[in-house]
Amino acid sequence: MSECTESERFAACLRSLKERSGLSYAALAAKAGTSGSSVHRYCLGGSVPQDYGTVHRLAVACGATPEELRTLHRLWALADAAREPEPTAPAESATAPTRPEAPDPGPEAAGPEPKPDEPEPLAPAPEPKAARPAPQAAHPASETSRPEPEPGPVAGRQEPGTGVSEPPHGTAHASVAASGTGAVRSGRRRGRVALAVGLVVLFLGGMAWTLPSLGSAEGGDGPDRNAAAPGKKDSRTLFTPACREVVAMGQHDTCVREVQRLLEDKGAVIGVDGDFGPQTLRRVTAFQVIAGIEPPNGVVGDTTKRALYTSKARMKTWTPDKVRKRIREVFTEEPDRAVAIADCQSFLDPLHILPNTNGTRNWGLFQISDARLRDLKGTPRQALDPEWNIRAAKRLWREDRDFHDWPHCDRAFSPSPSPSR
Repeated sequence: MSECTESERFAACLRSLKERSGLSYAALAAKAGTSGSSVHRYCLGGSVPQDYGTVHRLAVACGATPEELRTLHRLWALADAAREPEPTAPAESATAPTRPEAPDPGPEAAGPEPKPDEPEPLAPAPEPKAARPAPQAAHPASETSRPEPEPGPVAGRQEPGTGVSEPPHGTAHASVAASGTGAVRSGRRRGRVALAVGLVVLFLGGMAWTLPSLGSAEGGDGPDRNAAAPGKKDSRTLFTPACREVVAMGQHDTCVREVQRLLEDKGAVIGVDGDFGPQTLRRVTAFQVIAGIEPPNGVVGDTTKRALYTSKARMKTWTPDKVRKRIREVFTEEPDRAVAIADCQSFLDPLHILPNTNGTRNWGLFQISDARLRDLKGTPRQALDPEWNIRAAKRLWREDRDFHDWPHCDRAFSPSPSPSR
């Protein structure tokens, strides 16, 4: 039901733009670089475009205003988010019972788990050999404590072929057995003591590491002077129980309003209305890039919450007038055309970020794609710098001295090159 409702709203908005433009499906498709049947399906709600780029080109060809483009983007994002995944999971679950389950080997298959107070497996190995004669040495063992001369060859008889002399009364044999057994036992005791000491050290070290961070667990790792003291609750809005662990697209509450307020305090141009829509998604992603938060996914999790309160990153950037002036200075060959394409791509917003359904993104004034960004050996952080973005676009233009990297905006806004001023 949700998918139907969102897709119908999106289709109704797109259909109204198409009817207002007076263009046929075929004419609109030609301007947007798609097929007439696809445009027909989009306008009737039969399907939702996989990529927002197609929607943007259709709306631009219909003469949509910037506000209408933003509304259409929001409706497309909601319709795309409501799209149900392919029904592959039920098929797997249906066939799962027919396959015999492999028996879980359990802990027995991997061998008994060594207990903390047990010695190393190699330590007890000599014990059986030395333990056998131990009963014979029960009484003479005490004699080993008294200094006695070592028995000579005459003191006992030698077993044929063995080369081992047997003492007459078992005294020497018992001494060796007792000393061997004592050494093994002493080694085992030392091993147990060393292991116990090691465990105590590890435990105390873990406690020393854990206890100081308990008070700031909600604020995450790292220095946060505004975090709550140990045993006290964090009073900052995003860390209170009233807010979810993750603030993301589609939410509409005071927690979103707090995110927007914090972004505005850092210089972002954003409406503080409590609605987490496409504009907030773009601003959150831009903040994550500027603050160095990985990955920049537009989701406000623990790390982003903490950074919103503590990071010194600023989001103040160029105004549209300054952007126009700089583009004209760089694109001296075709200044009007270059400004029109940047306006089509990003509304002259240096922090404009457009996510695609395949996981890639377009960045900044000229919406440079991830692939082109790699070709230019640039980063998303550089692409959000208006000066770098304009010069990068000029490098792309210089390849063939045309705007082939922006074909749809080029066709929609300027069928032929405009005369330079």
